Amino acid sequence: MGRLGLKDLFLRPSKKLDKRSKQREAITDRTILIIDDSRTVVHALKTILEQAGYSTLAASDGKRGIELATDYQPDLILMDIVMPGINGFKATRLLRKDVRTEEIPIIIMSGNEQATEKFWGMRLGANEFLSKPIQRGPLFKMLDQFILKKSHLQTANPKDSKEYDLLYD
Repeated sequence: MGRLGLKDLFLRPSKKLDKRSKQREAITDRTILIIDDSRTVVHALKTILEQAGYSTLAASDGKRGIELATDYQPDLILMDIVMPGINGFKATRLLRKDVRTEEIPIIIMSGNEQATEKFWGMRLGANEFLSKPIQRGPLFKMLDQFILKKSHLQTANPKDSKEYDLLYD
């Protein structure tokens, strides 16, 4: 018998590789727009998301975020509330009023987890609320909920997609 090399000791079983590669294939061309005035938060989110296979765009204020959302049509938006100029609440409301961006899922992020912020964020059109500091588990659970579901609907039969909309609208 031949000796095992160092690489052979650390190879993962092929089943896990297949599962992970399938998950990455589902998100390869998915783009997430991060709208936050904190460079630290933007850098951390970009790193986490890009390591997971997502493409990212970033804006440091609501006005630039709206422009990027309109121009690039991201698959999801992570939106901070407190920002200079147009805050996250106003930006969310403006994105929901525009037919080009009204369907893009928006997750509001805030370090101040008060019931009023969550309430107003959802009332103005956000799909979900994420408290800072952001934890990977809840973040990726929300991404799966919005992006992978959207990916599944786009690859499904258009007839099935319409039926799904009628059942769950």
